[in-house]
Amino acid sequence: MMNGTAIVDFEAIRKRFPGAVESTYMNTAARGLLMRDSRAAIDTMLDARMHEGGDKPAMFDAVEGARSDFARLINAGAEEVAITKNVSEGLNAIIAAIEWRPGDNAVLCLDLEHPNNVYPWRHAARRFGVELRVISAGDGVMPVDQMISAIDGNTRAVTLSSVTFAPGFRSDMAAVGRVCREHDALFLVDGVQSVGVLKTDVAAEYIDAMAVSTQKGLLGLYGMGFLYCRNDWANRLTPAYLARFGVDFGEGAHEAALGGDDWKLMPGARRFDLGNYNFMAAAAVRPPLTLMLDIGPDQVEARVVSLAHRLAGGFLNIGLPVCGGEPGPHLAGLVAVGEIGTGQHDGTDDPAMQSLYDYLAEHNVQLTIRRGILRFSLHMFNNEEDIDRVLELAGQWRRTHNF
Repeated sequence: MMNGTAIVDFEAIRKRFPGAVESTYMNTAARGLLMRDSRAAIDTMLDARMHEGGDKPAMFDAVEGARSDFARLINAGAEEVAITKNVSEGLNAIIAAIEWRPGDNAVLCLDLEHPNNVYPWRHAARRFGVELRVISAGDGVMPVDQMISAIDGNTRAVTLSSVTFAPGFRSDMAAVGRVCREHDALFLVDGVQSVGVLKTDVAAEYIDAMAVSTQKGLLGLYGMGFLYCRNDWANRLTPAYLARFGVDFGEGAHEAALGGDDWKLMPGARRFDLGNYNFMAAAAVRPPLTLMLDIGPDQVEARVVSLAHRLAGGFLNIGLPVCGGEPGPHLAGLVAVGEIGTGQHDGTDDPAMQSLYDYLAEHNVQLTIRRGILRFSLHMFNNEEDIDRVLELAGQWRRTHNF
């Protein structure tokens, strides 16, 4: 891994992502771009599958390599990482594995969570009688202080997104995690909008469990995710589903090994592994993981946040309504423009924002609309020219449209 003072050639890195030069790509919050190296790794695995039926040991090596690399990226142990198919599966695995007790409560902010970190909790409330302590957010910022105030001796779990999917502000995870640790409450994080873009240290931020998928900031494919669960908590949880890989037969045991009635769960998060894996996705995510580890997560974050500040400041200079106002510590790799709550999940009721979106899309800028706001999300393959081009286009739109 490069040290914090090494000079990173981000233009050379950009060339490894063909999509970065084919469009002005600002849509990582929906799905990141794929590296040439990832395509080559997939092709290698597909060739073996097509001509030889597949190399199963090499497939498992890809999975274990990805597991280990992801663990290093977030400062965890490989035994604390399970392989899932997406964020939703990871969140559900933890929530369903908690031994809920009468009178337990969970603290969360429904206003800022993706629906997939809402319905598992509603399901737990209906199924197990869990009291949901729902904290409201009025300004798009995770209401950390109010969430902490809601924690008491009956709080069994607290959840939040490390970076909200809309409007994309950072959450103060360490503040929440520290109080959760004091109350022996499980701190569960949806990390999909931060991991791979921002430096993540699960130990420093007191995170007990965190679910991500690989298609966004980790620059991989749909259909694979990682679930981190701290050993102390993992060994207290009983999975709702169990398959062979979640049973401990000792190192080197065959994948079809069958023991007797004295079986035991795998230690750590591996007890949540289910059946065979998405081997193609594991092969695809290894090159970007290797690249991120080589560059250093702090260097990736510094690059992306710097570009986001440049973009947000430029939009403000044009006179566009940037969520959160002036760039500051709330900003991650996502810049949102518009008024929060002026549309449905993927649309806007604001004619001006729809017009700006259409104008940018016509000029080959890739972005998304979420909850009525335009979402510009960046990664290490973006550069200053991308930012300046979007600002120029936004300025042209501003001068030629009567909004």
